[in-house]
Amino acid sequence: MNESPTPISRRSFLAKSASAGLVLGAPSILHAAAKGPSDKIHVGIIGFGKQGRVLFEAMSNIPGLHFQAVCDIWDYNRKGGMGKVRALQGHLPKGYTDAEEMLSREKGLDAVIVATPDFWHAPHTVMCLEAGLDVYCEKMMSNTIDGARSMVRAMDSSGKLCQIGHQRRSNPRYRYTLEQLIQKHNITGQIVNANGQWNRAVSSSQDIAYKKSLAIDPTILARYGFKDMHQFMNWRTYRDLSGGPISDLGAHQIDIFNWFLGTAPKRVYASGGNDYFREREHFDNVMTIFDYDTPQGGVRAFYQVLTTTSAGGGYYESFMGTEGTINISERAAYTTLYRESGSKTSWDPLVQKGYLKKAAAGTPATGGSDAIASYESAAPEAYALPGQLNKPPHQPHLENFFAAVRGEEKLRCDARHAFESEAPIYWVNPSALENSPITLTEEHLSV
Repeated sequence: MNESPTPISRRSFLAKSASAGLVLGAPSILHAAAKGPSDKIHVGIIGFGKQGRVLFEAMSNIPGLHFQAVCDIWDYNRKGGMGKVRALQGHLPKGYTDAEEMLSREKGLDAVIVATPDFWHAPHTVMCLEAGLDVYCEKMMSNTIDGARSMVRAMDSSGKLCQIGHQRRSNPRYRYTLEQLIQKHNITGQIVNANGQWNRAVSSSQDIAYKKSLAIDPTILARYGFKDMHQFMNWRTYRDLSGGPISDLGAHQIDIFNWFLGTAPKRVYASGGNDYFREREHFDNVMTIFDYDTPQGGVRAFYQVLTTTSAGGGYYESFMGTEGTINISERAAYTTLYRESGSKTSWDPLVQKGYLKKAAAGTPATGGSDAIASYESAAPEAYALPGQLNKPPHQPHLENFFAAVRGEEKLRCDARHAFESEAPIYWVNPSALENSPITLTEEHLSV
């Protein structure tokens, strides 16, 4: 492989972007003409680690894509990704260590998938947008709120598409629940509380190991912002490289709070600690309260992310209202709807019209023979959604992105909408570190 040019420094890139209005070379003011449905979309992939492989597997089910180039600083990831592409489309794509080299050498690219560590999201996304390419970038947008802001500005100045990987925004189960059940039929009544969690077992939260024989040359690691191979493999646990568990896991679900409630919170109050993984920089367990003002009234939302136990029910979001409660997740097993026992509104008409299904019998009562009757509520009626998601969770969101590249759809989570939802998440760790609530002003939440 030819020697690649010196890559742009992540920190100098952000400083330069802020002062120069994010114009790297000649900006692409006009979006290229939309491709027709029969045209191939030529795709480059930057980052072919675990998440890059997940996205590639989802994209392999989408027709009309041609994977032209794979970029990753680790030979193991890059060569593995190139092999997967060859197995899918019959020929080997070009391979690159450096993203700038890929952009300078590859002709005819239409779109780029960015699945690098969080601290590289903003530099990689902005350089691709300013090179005239549409971008699908994994969440979080960046490890810093300023990096996320730079991505919104680059999208606006370049006129290109930038989808952020909050894949639940395209999940049919989530869209159906919000649009048909909450907004159209108001089955929850006034939502007064939201809850969410993502709990991982200790066994699933251990440091990621690697074979020493496959280690990256230390000079390459240093060139791309890693002090050693351990940090490269476990970048999510370092404060300079990521937002930790609250952004790695929690961002997906806090995004649902903001999306379903239609607004950002006005205050965040978080508590966290290194309760088990005491040597890590980021807290391993974080609990957060968000306060919202909605047109219907105030809503308190509680979120927890634990990396020390998974016995507490896995991951889901819950919206609790005066008429009913919705528990929803990417996993169908965690998705159930409950009608309040005291509700005067029957859900039978919705069942008859196919909007809901009666859940299987055997829902446990809320109390037992030793319950104090005057304080006990009757067991709610349980319901299920009429259909399930039968595609890989990321596939609908990627389908939406490529349909937008073709001019057939609008993005469901562009950089600006993603920023509006992500901005409060950047203040969770500061609140936990300070052990103090933070009132979120326009300064905290604006681009």
